[in-house]
Amino acid sequence: MTMTAGMAGGTAETAGGTAETAGEAADQVARRRWLAVLARADRGRLQAALDDLPGGRAGVLAGAVALRRPETGLAMVRGRAGGAGARFNLGEMTVSRAVVRLKDGEAGVGYVAGRDRVKAELVAVLDALLQTGSHGPQLMRDLVEPLAAEQAAARALASRKAAASRVEFFTMVRGE
Repeated sequence: MTMTAGMAGGTAETAGGTAETAGEAADQVARRRWLAVLARADRGRLQAALDDLPGGRAGVLAGAVALRRPETGLAMVRGRAGGAGARFNLGEMTVSRAVVRLKDGEAGVGYVAGRDRVKAELVAVLDALLQTGSHGPQLMRDLVEPLAAEQAAARALASRKAAASRVEFFTMVRGE
């Protein structure tokens, strides 16, 4: 099975004008952001977040339907020469994915690197919950925002460590 790593979906053209389209685009950007944060998060943190919701994990999952059971496959990773040049296929990586629908009708997707099918399902459930008015704001405040801050701090630390070990190479021109 071959899967693509990106989310499908584009901006819908409507007769109502660009305000609706801009709102949909903003929602897509926010959703991509929280999906990226959740995919990089530790599985234990995701499970704890579901347990902390009113009704707990059992209450949230009551009536939920797996539209696509968790499965593992491969995704082609693409790169760009020099960061902005021509695209090339870097290689394949293992990806797990799941799709769920809550009893309220919200559907969520979960794509995670590796073979952790449980984590893919947790990401899908949290994605669906983040789209609801009842759980979304609480999950953004208590889970997504702190995780995003921790991930940004870890990236900044890794960048500082890499910059500290940077080596400058130069050549000397001989005076001939």
